[in-house]
Amino acid sequence: MGATDRTHVSHPEHPLELKNYKKPYTCDGCKEPGFGSRYRCEACDFDLHEDCMFPTETTTHDFFGNAAFKFLLRPPNSKCKEKHCTKHCRTYCDACGKAVKGFVYHCAARDLDLHPCCRNLKTKMDINGEGFRLQDKVSRRCNWCKEGSRGGWAYASSNEDYYFHVGCVPEMMLEAWQNEGGGGSGSGSGSDDDGKSVAAVSKMKLQLQRNSKGNGGRGSKYWKMLKSILRIVMCVLLGDPTITLACVVTESLLSK
Repeated sequence: MGATDRTHVSHPEHPLELKNYKKPYTCDGCKEPGFGSRYRCEACDFDLHEDCMFPTETTTHDFFGNAAFKFLLRPPNSKCKEKHCTKHCRTYCDACGKAVKGFVYHCAARDLDLHPCCRNLKTKMDINGEGFRLQDKVSRRCNWCKEGSRGGWAYASSNEDYYFHVGCVPEMMLEAWQNEGGGGSGSGSGSDDDGKSVAAVSKMKLQLQRNSKGNGGRGSKYWKMLKSILRIVMCVLLGDPTITLACVVTESLLSK
């Protein structure tokens, strides 16, 4: 299941080519946002994350121990007893907390679901000597949205200075891009998009400074730490495993 000779079972009409447009897009497989590189059919305006283009039949995630996930082209059927339900019968990703609308990794034995990109999130990371760990229990407010529980995982540092909902990280970049008048998912990679990306990153920095209490006394180490963790998670969730725009623009994030 997946790609054969650059075609995909979900789009057998034409082969998909690897493109690197410096714009956001919506993956036509998992229906989640992406940024930078993607497998694309120009004729049909069809895009796939690399993880959606080349899925594995089964997978696991350290957070769930021995749970076995199977790749599905659509969410598993859910029987809802409410006659006019529009929400309770949805399937939600157990990583980011967002609704599953397309490709998914599903564990039938434990009723668990992961978006294809979310399955790549590391359970533990070490950033410049600071340990970060995934949590499913909310312990404090997110540095970005300032909310506590919103569903899904969060990354928390061992010293509790840094706390981000997994689902908030791609929203930071995409919101800032749209606020700068960024374009849609079409082709193009001109200097105008580069300028919008730099401006978007600057807005992310200002927003984080406003949201982080006591940021004035944190110093450069604090902001460099935020840059590093955001850079890693953003690349994973936006489906760009290469060091392209989704990663490169964040090199300047909080650097001064």
